[in-house]
This record gives sequence, C-alpha cells and structure tokens, in this order.
Amino acid sequence: MSPSLRRVWGLVYRHLALYRRSPPRVIELMYWPILQMVVWGFITAYLAGVQNNVASVGAGILLGGVLLWEAALRSQMGFSISFLEEIWSRNLGHIFVSPLRPHELVAGLMVMSVLRAAIGVVPAMLLAWLLYAFNILTLGPALVGFFAALIMMGWAVALGVTSLILRYGAGAEALAWSVLFGITPFAAVFYPVSVLPPWLQPVALALPAAHVFEGMRAALIEHRFAAGHMAAAFALDALWLAAMYWLFMRQFQSARVRGALLNIGE
Repeated sequence: MSPSLRRVWGLVYRHLALYRRSPPRVIELMYWPILQMVVWGFITAYLAGVQNNVASVGAGILLGGVLLWEAALRSQMGFSISFLEEIWSRNLGHIFVSPLRPHELVAGLMVMSVLRAAIGVVPAMLLAWLLYAFNILTLGPALVGFFAALIMMGWAVALGVTSLILRYGAGAEALAWSVLFGITPFAAVFYPVSVLPPWLQPVALALPAAHVFEGMRAALIEHRFAAGHMAAAFALDALWLAAMYWLFMRQFQSARVRGALLNIGE
C-alpha cells in the first residue's frame, strides 16, 4: 500500500472505529432512510387503493425516487458529518500536524460517505422489497450509474458545505443537515421537470439529480435507458466537483493562514 493510501485508510479507520463500538451511531444511519421508506410506502399503498390503474408504476416512481434521493442525502451528510466529527473532537488541527494532505482528507471523507450511504440505503431497499414488493434492482445496470451520479452530487454539495464551515465556523454547521433538502423541489425527485414553471426548468436541468430522476422514470415507465440524461448527470457532476473542490481548497488555505484550523467551532 502506498503512503498516500495508507494515510487515507488511517482516516477512514479512525471513523470506522467510532461505529464499531457505538451501535446508536449505526442505528442512526439506518433510521431516517427506513422511516422515509415506511412513510412513502404507506402513501403509495393509499394511492394504489384510490387509483388501481396507476398503482404499480406510481409506486415504482415514488419508492424509486425515495431510495435514490436517500443515496444523495446520505452521501452528502456522510461527508459533511464526518468532517464535523473532526471539528467537534478538536482533532482537525492534529490531523494536519500529520503528513495527511488536504486531497487525502477529501478522499477519506468520500470513502466514509459511500460507506454511510450504503449502511443507510441498503436496509431501506430490503424493506421496500419485503413490505411493498418493490425491487429497485429491476432498473438493471443503469442503477449503478444512477447511484454513482447522485453520490458524486452529494460529494460536491458536501465540499461546498465544508467550505462554508471553514469560512464561517459553527454558524454554518446547520447546513450539513439542511442544504440538500432545499434542493429537493428542483431535483425532480417525484415528478418530471416539465411540471416546474418554465423559468425554473433550466435551474432544475443544471442539477445532476434532475437528469438521474428523468432517467429513472424513463426506465420505469418506458423501459428504456436514457443515455442522454445519464451523460448529462455525470458531466454536471464533474463540473460541480471541480468547482466545489476549488472552493474547498481556497477556503482551506485561507483557514490555515488565519489559524482557524485550530479553533474552528469554538
């Protein structure tokens, strides 16, 4: 293992050790995705009773939207909260006394976000299958692309959030839980982009998530792979990640110059 990978693994292991001896932390990761799945499952069951002719497709769209969007939410929160764990434990300054480089910190937080997203979303997927007979795996190989695009979007948003925390300190911590929820109305999670007012549609199409969910609906309703939407989602992800990584590095260097890495959160 190269020295860089060893440092990344060291950071990841430091966070995994927190979960190994803390069952409440693991339960918390599964709690919200499962709760969301139960609530939306009951809603789809109600709609199925009211309108039988749209029951199966409607249930697939709603439950599929919940599961995929949870991947983005858990990815973003996993990255942001893992970073906040370092602040709350007053460990951020200690980390950068070590040879760990900023891009290795980002890589370690990305790994943790994927692990946290998997712990949260996989039980919800099993619950959707057991309780509501919805198997998201029927989306086929495209499902991997959908999840990857949304996780990458979560990383980009999390980099933006951590940049604000580095700039404004504890005053920006609440964004770690709220910022992606604010994007939900424009991400076309439960309805197509065409439902939005014409002036909002370009805003929605600038979000990688909107293309993922348009592709999901094409797969569930029309049984086709929307390659254009998939390509657009990954292209926007690359643009978002590049912009947010640049912002993160700029704020990180500024925090280092100001000495904020030692007292951030106080």
